[in-house]
Amino acid sequence: MNPAVQWMTLLYLAGAGAMMGLAFDAYRVLSQRLRFPGWLTAVLDLLYWLASALLVFRLLYEGNQGQLRFYAFLGLFLGVWVYFLIFSVTVQKFVVMLIQVVQRVWRLLVKLLGIVIGMPLIGLWRLTRWTLRLLAAVLRRLLKLALWLTRPLWHFPVKWLTPLYDRLLGSAPLTKLKAWIAAKKQR
Repeated sequence: MNPAVQWMTLLYLAGAGAMMGLAFDAYRVLSQRLRFPGWLTAVLDLLYWLASALLVFRLLYEGNQGQLRFYAFLGLFLGVWVYFLIFSVTVQKFVVMLIQVVQRVWRLLVKLLGIVIGMPLIGLWRLTRWTLRLLAAVLRRLLKLALWLTRPLWHFPVKWLTPLYDRLLGSAPLTKLKAWIAAKKQR
């Protein structure tokens, strides 16, 4: 095999190792900050390793037609080692900062939606409630006025019919009917 191809494969896999380290740091910081449940952590671990394996074998196939040699492992090791030696702390801080920025933007969006949508809805609710109370008060006053204006029409007939109604309720046939119904209920 050509040494140039071997060196290119070594560099490809060193880059893949660095990418794996970067993805691992980002995933580790996210899982610590967001506190994933255990089952989701296991699924995400599996997805990380599947994606890493696909990346490595794709680059290995591109570099030297998929031949697995010692320099492939050396390239992966060197890439991960250099990444963790130089870039790991910076990437972790960047991911933490990115999480904080996303959280602040999210809180800002929630507040903005509360102002743009929530406050007009609250104002509309208060206006509707005030209007309904006003309508209820006006309707109550109108009903009182209608009762007061129609009092002569219903007050005197009620006053005249009340003794007749009392006499009807106290009549013998109705008293017997009430007693019969009460006796049936007791059985």
